[in-house]
Amino acid sequence: MFTTGFKFFFGLTIALAIGAVAYGYSTGGEHVGPVTLGWKGGVGDHVGYLVLIGGAFASACFAGIIVAFRDADPAAQSHYMGVEAIAPTTPVTGSFWPVVGAFGGAAMVLGLVLGPAVFVLGLVICSLVAIEWTMDAWADRATGDAEANKALRDRIMAPFEIPVAGALGVAVMALAASRIFLNATKLGAVVWAGLIAVTIFGLGILYAARPKMNKNVIAGLVLAVGVAVIAGGIVTAVDGQRDFEHHSEHHGDDHGEEHGEDHSEEGEASE
Repeated sequence: MFTTGFKFFFGLTIALAIGAVAYGYSTGGEHVGPVTLGWKGGVGDHVGYLVLIGGAFASACFAGIIVAFRDADPAAQSHYMGVEAIAPTTPVTGSFWPVVGAFGGAAMVLGLVLGPAVFVLGLVICSLVAIEWTMDAWADRATGDAEANKALRDRIMAPFEIPVAGALGVAVMALAASRIFLNATKLGAVVWAGLIAVTIFGLGILYAARPKMNKNVIAGLVLAVGVAVIAGGIVTAVDGQRDFEHHSEHHGDDHGEEHGEDHSEEGEASE
């Protein structure tokens, strides 16, 4: 009987393989080249074709590994180990780090277009996600008590997480807000600054007025505001800055012209 994991990766393999063949023919593939991996004819665009075929091969490998190990099925493990039942293990806790890692990966991709600063920011986020996710995986298996695991992880990581998270949050929000202000007009920048400040102040008042509110609701509101500001910063950064008028240069030119006219008038008077 095929396991659930095998069915998923096998289906993904078929989908990627069909996508590679279709992409090859749609980008100039010849004869049966896309079907035979380029042995009999061209495969079209090489980069896209290789990405899809590589994904299909990787997915097929995962499917083979999963079906070989029976997708960690306890019944199969107990059969091959010669025991009646496998000892229960501590369930893995949920983690939001994959979502944060996706934001970091998106920032790296956008950084290839927007500039090195955004790319480096995404790289830093992905590096931090790798560390945090590794610590979560280690803490889940440290002991058999979930509360003890959480306390152990917090004792090790909290002295680093809180300052780094605060600094990164302030830096990202400041960068995104600055892009919004530089894109808007003078009055628009003032309006946007007021809206952001009022929103943050309102969240603070809400938390102070209802301290027993569900933490997930508060986290969701803060995340929604942060995502909105960051999305606005990305959109306005792509759109570019507004045109600034350099009044000092014009004043200098006008002042020079006036001086030139005064000197010419003085010269005519002396003659």
